Amino acid sequence: MSTRVRTRGGFHSILESDHPFVFIDACMQIWPDADFENAHRHGVTAYAVTAWEPHDDLAVAVERAMFWHLVARRHSNLVVATTADDIRRAKADGRAALILHAQGADFVGNKLHRVEAMQRLGLRIMLLAYNATNLLCDGALDSTDGGLTRFGRLVVSECNRVGVVLDCTHIGKRSTLDIIEHSAQPCIFTHSNANALAPNPRNIDDEQIRACTARGGVIGLVSWGPLVLQPGARQRPSVEDFLAHVDHVAQLTGGTEHIGISTDASLGTYPDHEHDPWGEPDYPNPGAAYGEAVTADVRSPLRQVDGFSDYAEIGTLIEGLGRRGFGDDDIGRILGGNLLRIFDQVWTS
Repeated sequence: MSTRVRTRGGFHSILESDHPFVFIDACMQIWPDADFENAHRHGVTAYAVTAWEPHDDLAVAVERAMFWHLVARRHSNLVVATTADDIRRAKADGRAALILHAQGADFVGNKLHRVEAMQRLGLRIMLLAYNATNLLCDGALDSTDGGLTRFGRLVVSECNRVGVVLDCTHIGKRSTLDIIEHSAQPCIFTHSNANALAPNPRNIDDEQIRACTARGGVIGLVSWGPLVLQPGARQRPSVEDFLAHVDHVAQLTGGTEHIGISTDASLGTYPDHEHDPWGEPDYPNPGAAYGEAVTADVRSPLRQVDGFSDYAEIGTLIEGLGRRGFGDDDIGRILGGNLLRIFDQVWTS
């Protein structure tokens, strides 16, 4: 039951009574005006927060890492999670955990030791590239699909060694398959949907889903509207459209052991995208069709699927899973149990 109705994107209703499941949002953002004091009252156990901008250099990355420790120090309802048990304890204590997630590894440059340095500062999940090709691998929106570089292979092995989960989201297809094959640990896609249902340059195909899950990985399906919108649709997708992706992955993999949930949503006010007046590459825009059909306002709640645009609507998602025949054990795995399994395995490397 919610006690406060939010008025704009980034501000969420409060749950008067929590649900019984550990819910890990596999990818989201938090901005400076977030309602930190109530972040533990939205039904989310752990937020995998985009702790860095995708192309931060090392100096900026260090400062941003320490910012999240400052947030947790100033707000007793929050904790930076470095172990899976930190997340379990947060649920038991009525707090919320922050998982430091890097959407891009540009701060690594060509210096392998920086992976361990950032892990020691709290990094626990990392993409190697964000849409654009870098020294490690090719991005999902770039014009090349050359796969993992030789240095990128070293970074994959180093992530395995120090205990950083490899995230294949935003990465070119061949690179994702290379990362999954080269990694000694299971990998995840934190916020990607099935291309078979919603073709989009940011979604992934069945080959990628099978490759990831065959080695124990998890597909974090995302309720962000542009990645749920079906071809030719002219209206906002619903939570049922999103749950169709859960069904697809469950049928493809034979169960619920490899499914997670993300929102790519915000706590606080999402900023305008910056544009370079000198010119920018012509990367495909994954949100273009959605902007024409529904809204291009990055701060609008309409950017999330109807029925799950507010964290406090987690009950609607749980009920929808139940209607589709998923029992409590399945729901527990989907909402957080599968990711906890990965974290237990990788973060103790």
